[in-house]
Amino acid sequence: MNLLFEIELDTGAKYEAYADESLGLKKNDFCLIRKDKYLDYGKISKFIGNLSTELNNSEIPKIDRKATMLDKSKANENQMRAKSAYRTAVTQIEKLKLQMKLLNVHFTYDRKLVTFLFTAEGRIDFRQLVKELSQILNTRIELRQIGVRDETAVLGGLGTCGQTLCCCRFLKKFESINVKMAKEQDLSLNPTNISGMCGRLKCCLKYEHEDYIELDKGMPRRGSSCECAEGVGKIVDRNLLTQKVTVYLNESAKYLTCPKEEIRVIYPNKYKDISSSKQETTKKKNEEVKDTKKTEHCKKNRKN
Repeated sequence: MNLLFEIELDTGAKYEAYADESLGLKKNDFCLIRKDKYLDYGKISKFIGNLSTELNNSEIPKIDRKATMLDKSKANENQMRAKSAYRTAVTQIEKLKLQMKLLNVHFTYDRKLVTFLFTAEGRIDFRQLVKELSQILNTRIELRQIGVRDETAVLGGLGTCGQTLCCCRFLKKFESINVKMAKEQDLSLNPTNISGMCGRLKCCLKYEHEDYIELDKGMPRRGSSCECAEGVGKIVDRNLLTQKVTVYLNESAKYLTCPKEEIRVIYPNKYKDISSSKQETTKKKNEEVKDTKKTEHCKKNRKN
């Protein structure tokens, strides 16, 4: 039986690979992976499960075997080579005056391929850079441009919640996020509060959005007039997670926090109806007065 694992490289990049159950692989084991035409070296970061027979195994990298001490020694040497290649690449980037930020360098285990990850604001013509690096390193070069979200996922870090960034832990795909999601979750629209380390909107705004929509059902809106045991007031704040609202009491000028079940919203529509009816009555009276004055004026003109 084939098992599916998540592989983590020395640069922090991750991808999936499968192995035969007989290898007895487990989390944190180092192994050699056959990826495309190259042999790579990485650590098993997670066991995913049995490989589905519906998937085409030829499209998924295969784990050849568990790494030996000799393999680990060669991998450490490759990391030293990667650091040297990083310095060389930075020098060439400055020489060619390319507007790009180099993140990291990865050597495959067999040293047949060197991958350079970088970020840039726009498209970069790095053909000359590839030519220069190929001559210096005497191997095949691959330059891969990634976005700022992917950059943060590779570099890692801690979020405002104090935990490892979601993009490093479990998020594999970045979905579309907009400010409307923050509004619907009653969050402050201050960019500092709703932006992650990457400078974009926090990923958690997306995967928590449906839960907040469910919590919002039945919750009164800010600014609504309401009645409670303490009197009549106005809702000035609410907490979707605790299902509580903060009411400003009109008579006592105090603030009261209570569950939503203990208040009753006074919908202003009925007052609007009364107000509109009064306005219509006043308008009719004014029109009647005008008609009366006009009639009296006509009568006077006829007598004259």
